[in-house]
Amino acid sequence: MIAKDESPDNGPLYPDYLPHYDPLEKIQPVGPFEHVDPGHRADPNLSNLLKDATKVFELSPHCGTEIHGVQICDLSPEGLDDLALMCAERGCLVFRNQTYTDAGFARQKEIAAHFGPLHKHGWMPHPKAAVHSADTEEFVIVYDSKDDLRIRKSWSRKSPIQFHVDQSPELQPPGLTFFCMLESPPGAGGDTIISSMTRAYERLSPSFRRRLEGLNAIHTTANPIARELRDNGDLAVLRRPITKAVHPVVTVHPVTKKKALFVNSSYTQRIVGWDDEESDYMLKFLFDYVNRGQDFCCRVRYEPGTVVVWDQRVTQHSQTLDYQPGGRRHAFRLTPLANVPIPALVEEDDGECAKDEGRMMLGLC
Repeated sequence: MIAKDESPDNGPLYPDYLPHYDPLEKIQPVGPFEHVDPGHRADPNLSNLLKDATKVFELSPHCGTEIHGVQICDLSPEGLDDLALMCAERGCLVFRNQTYTDAGFARQKEIAAHFGPLHKHGWMPHPKAAVHSADTEEFVIVYDSKDDLRIRKSWSRKSPIQFHVDQSPELQPPGLTFFCMLESPPGAGGDTIISSMTRAYERLSPSFRRRLEGLNAIHTTANPIARELRDNGDLAVLRRPITKAVHPVVTVHPVTKKKALFVNSSYTQRIVGWDDEESDYMLKFLFDYVNRGQDFCCRVRYEPGTVVVWDQRVTQHSQTLDYQPGGRRHAFRLTPLANVPIPALVEEDDGECAKDEGRMMLGLC
């Protein structure tokens, strides 16, 4: 395995995974499907996943676990089921020195597709090596270097810290996501911050949580598509029209049954049934709340061969883009789609509101 600070200067290590942009390309999205979460089949003790693990440690109390000694490519179907459950419980899992990096398009897709049909992105590039092959249109290539500053251009004049769920406007948004680092810039930088929306929800006041339950919000790709057009003009890639869906503001994970916030600043546009001023006020609070939530997130530092798997139903994530321009950062993402979001039911008052911060004595609940 090539160390992080030993990337050669004579070109990318994985030329077959260089990005391809085609303004004329169109794709057929994944239609409705029945989703059975692999986590339902998992061993609660995670024995199939962790039997060969040499080291397992938490990256933070509420989000993120790093696992050493386990090769994703060697996991049985039962081991992948356990991975789904552990990821749902911990938000994200980090694996180092993975053979998955060199497994090839077909095997990489096969493993990711264990968790659901693979999403086809509307504007991000897929591998250049297979321009004429439908077998790689599910790959999303993340590439930043002195030869391709498209990502830098997209984030110019704004903070790169933007917590989001990939493609939440899908009618059946993503579940687990595989992010595989092929090359990373020398030294520190280029990390991903992953934040637990389960813990974010739990840390809100009981009465505030109940106010959010039962609300729905509109998610749309309109703003990202407008930015793609603004930044790239005639070279903009628009494989699909604008996607829009209505999802619960608070959802329930199908396996753990835990509740999580499900609004994000990239795609959530408006709370259904509220006036614009009311919706903007509430969403701004929630977006700022997530951005400030350093106590319920973890930060993943990469090296070549790192694979990070996160469950987008219970997490949000953000790039950092804090390394020097020109440093090569090359990765790919495969994104299985999952269930239609499950709404959290509005619960009866269990007395927690009155207990919260001594409000029972004040009679405010």
